[in-house]
Amino acid sequence: MKVDVAVIGAGPSGAFAACLLARGGARVLLFDPSHPREKPCGGGITGRALALVAGVLAVDDIPAVRVRTARFVDTAGCRATTVSAPARAADSAVVALRAGGQTGVGPRPDPDTALMVASREGFDGRLLDAACRAGAEHIAGRVRRVADAGGAFRLETADGHVHTASQVIGADGANSLARRRFASAFRRDQLSIATGFFAHGVTSDEVVIELMSDPPGYFWSFPRPDHLAVGICAQANAGVEVSALRSLCRDWIRRLHLADTAQLEPYSWPIPSLASADFRTLDAAGTGWYLVGDAAGLVDPITREGIFFALQSGQFAADAILGGSARAGRTYNDRVRREIATDLARAARLKTAFFQPGFTQLMVPSLARSGRIRAVMADLIAGAQSYRGLKWRLARTMEVGVAWRLLQSMR
Repeated sequence: MKVDVAVIGAGPSGAFAACLLARGGARVLLFDPSHPREKPCGGGITGRALALVAGVLAVDDIPAVRVRTARFVDTAGCRATTVSAPARAADSAVVALRAGGQTGVGPRPDPDTALMVASREGFDGRLLDAACRAGAEHIAGRVRRVADAGGAFRLETADGHVHTASQVIGADGANSLARRRFASAFRRDQLSIATGFFAHGVTSDEVVIELMSDPPGYFWSFPRPDHLAVGICAQANAGVEVSALRSLCRDWIRRLHLADTAQLEPYSWPIPSLASADFRTLDAAGTGWYLVGDAAGLVDPITREGIFFALQSGQFAADAILGGSARAGRTYNDRVRREIATDLARAARLKTAFFQPGFTQLMVPSLARSGRIRAVMADLIAGAQSYRGLKWRLARTMEVGVAWRLLQSMR
């Protein structure tokens, strides 16, 4: 069967690209044996991400919790007492999230929504439905082989069926088959490990975050409609086993009494976490092929947020293909480098400083004392503050002493 585009993976990047391509008149096959499904991530979707998809699905129908505040905690002082001791009031700072940075096609979502934490099964499912309504054909099979076929690509699924396509989009995540076929698999130093628990039967209306320096990374608790997604992430080459990270996460849950009555379901998953040099030399496309989302490594190396970049890169790939140019791959790659990778490279340069003891120890008291610094962090979480101007915006808060110490710790 000859189609214009084969999309491997029906997560946000693949489903959104397939939807836009089908709407634009392309014939699309969308391969995925498991989506939609609940996924081991926080599930935070920023206002700017919602703005991208508002033209293809009803944002208000997505099963989600709309979050207005983020609580930053520092439980370091509690570790010396008992594992069940809650964080003291003085060891936390609440940041009011603000909507901002909403750009894209279609009607805007609720202007007060800065961050929505979605059921990934619900969000991904609605994107997949939108792609199918637009005309994409969903094939619930796993692609096990991609080969050149005389100016096209031959795709073979696990059940032995063969399809051909003139172009291929790899949207199949950190363990991407398409990436291994067209580029190279991620090295261990280019990955983070996210592990933790789905805490079933309990939820809330706030995000809880704690930065840590040993190993460098952070804890999180994100409220989904019927459970909490609680986890810890650290660089895969940090020398800490998944079991040890999960044990740290379990202790953190107990210290903060986040899920005393919940049933904990463990999870683990790799997340791309590239260095600055990786972003500067990123090759996410070639003749007839494109990598999007996690498969391209388009994840914030500090927050590990990737949903917005998955959607954005899916849109860029669809735009390039529908443009019909023989140089569509180069057009896509140049746009990704210019509009996504440049800022992620800045984040990668700041990453080490973010998780140094000097910065983490200053963060909570700085947020507690300074409303202007809380506003900076709120916009960073909501996706409205780029890394390009982060240091200068901190400097311009006029909280001279606090900002200076934070800036010094970020060197």
